[in-house]
Amino acid sequence: MTDQDTTPNTADAPAAADSTTSDSGRGAAPAVPIASSDPARWGRIDSEGQVYVHTSAGDRFVGAWQAGEPQEGLAHFARRFDDLRTEVELLETRISTGAGDPKQALSNARHLRDGLPEASVVGDVDALAARLDHVVARAEDAVERARQEREKARADAVARKEALVAEAEQIGAESTSWKAAGDRLRAILDEWKTIKGVDRKTDDALWKRFTKARDAFNRRRGSHFAELDRQRNAAKERKQELVAEAESLTESTDWGPTAERYKQLMAEWKSVGRAPKDSDEALWKRFRAAQDRFFGRRAEAFAERDAEFAENARLKEELLAEAERIDPSVDLNAAQAQLQRVQQRWDEIGKVPRERIKELEGRLRAVNERVREAANTEWRRTDPEAQARVEQFRERVEQYEQQAQKARSAGDRKRAEQYEQQARQWREWLNAAENALTDR
Repeated sequence: MTDQDTTPNTADAPAAADSTTSDSGRGAAPAVPIASSDPARWGRIDSEGQVYVHTSAGDRFVGAWQAGEPQEGLAHFARRFDDLRTEVELLETRISTGAGDPKQALSNARHLRDGLPEASVVGDVDALAARLDHVVARAEDAVERARQEREKARADAVARKEALVAEAEQIGAESTSWKAAGDRLRAILDEWKTIKGVDRKTDDALWKRFTKARDAFNRRRGSHFAELDRQRNAAKERKQELVAEAESLTESTDWGPTAERYKQLMAEWKSVGRAPKDSDEALWKRFRAAQDRFFGRRAEAFAERDAEFAENARLKEELLAEAERIDPSVDLNAAQAQLQRVQQRWDEIGKVPRERIKELEGRLRAVNERVREAANTEWRRTDPEAQARVEQFRERVEQYEQQAQKARSAGDRKRAEQYEQQARQWREWLNAAENALTDR
């Protein structure tokens, strides 16, 4: 049997690419190229026109050719192989993309696989058989996934209706938001009608629970509104008291506590409930007018305060311009004295708008930090211990350089290099110590 070339030609490249596509069920397809080019590699024709295809089990008779040259006979059966391979590739593509019925795809794949041992084709039938095994496996996975999806869809439908029933039962037993709850029960019913796929027995049982919950809610709502009529007169009396207190606070200048009290009155107003309609609207207008009167006066007072704060911010900006011109590198003592005067004047100016505090304080802190850092640097620069350390390193550098020079003069190159290496090391330490004086 002729050895098979496993390198696909240009025409076979798409098939080879498809064969490596990943699949969640059974893994990637076998990376085996399926070729039909050069039919003589995959089959033979004898002197009597009998055509055979090479397989791993030996040569198999596929047909006879009497119509022309032997090469034409091999090419004829190779084209049949190409057609069969194309059919496999199309089937594999449909399975990969999820197009069509998985059961039909599985049936077609099995039919092709079962018929391959008897197919009158010349090509790499072993590779095509392996590919068909993989296609069948993927089709079986697709059928199984479709079954699981159907079961999941049924389970999801039941779960959705169970969740709606549970919500309805909670509403029926607990909710006192009568309008919102009634609207929600209607929405649940509308959603219920859109859910399909639940078996009749389960659906009937869930429906009974839903209607029972809805009836319970309707009974409680009816009782509530009967009681509500009796409560409205009490609500009217309490709202009259709230209006009277709100009107008594309109001229207050105790802005914070009074504003908080108005919030409390509003919260209580909402909690009292509605009075009879004709009196409820009139009481609300009086209550709202009292609020507007107080908060309008407060807004005027705050506007005056904001103008004062804005002027303070302008004065502090001018002071900052002066502070930011302080140069501690020229005269540190003078800079510190000037900064102290700036800070004293800063405190005397007073408050600024809240949204400007961070900006202005940050700029003043930056000036203060610059002067402080200059003072710290000056102290470190004159630190006697650091200065002594620098001088010590410098002496060692000079010592080793002199020793290196003497060694070279004496012709002792090795010792000279050792001294030079030590001199370089001590010079690095010297540079670091000098930098520490200026950088700290």
